[in-house]
Amino acid sequence: MTVALSVMRWWDIESVHGLEAALFPDAWSIEQFWQEIAQPSRHYVVARDGDDIVGYAGTFVMAPDSDVQTIGVRSDHQGRGIAALLLEALLAKAREDGAVHMLLEVRSDNVPALALYERFGFTRISQRPRYYADGGDALILRTTIAASDGHRP
Repeated sequence: MTVALSVMRWWDIESVHGLEAALFPDAWSIEQFWQEIAQPSRHYVVARDGDDIVGYAGTFVMAPDSDVQTIGVRSDHQGRGIAALLLEALLAKAREDGAVHMLLEVRSDNVPALALYERFGFTRISQRPRYYADGGDALILRTTIAASDGHRP
């Protein structure tokens, strides 16, 4: 499998939305994706296996902070390192844009995602009880991605 990353474009939105709807019970609408990629403070990437979009991710950067907006990988491609590639791309872009920290919110029961984020140095800073519609808790995680002088920590 050879996965290539590229910047998400408007013509990717329909495929990304289909993937989002298959992955998340509270999926974003197509309009939300349009609004996200239209913002200059947002950066979205897609992962392609051949012509198929198999993953996507986005970040919001307002230096010195940045937030992971979303990461999703098609279920039949999970466990292959695609989420790590996507997260690396988000971290690199945030660092390039002057961010020092990156935050994210993740379901407390999403064990694979928590393991990924831990590998990248994210630590828990807060919890939002019953945050999701189904009553699930959210964890807020944070990592330092660059020293205050802009270099890697």
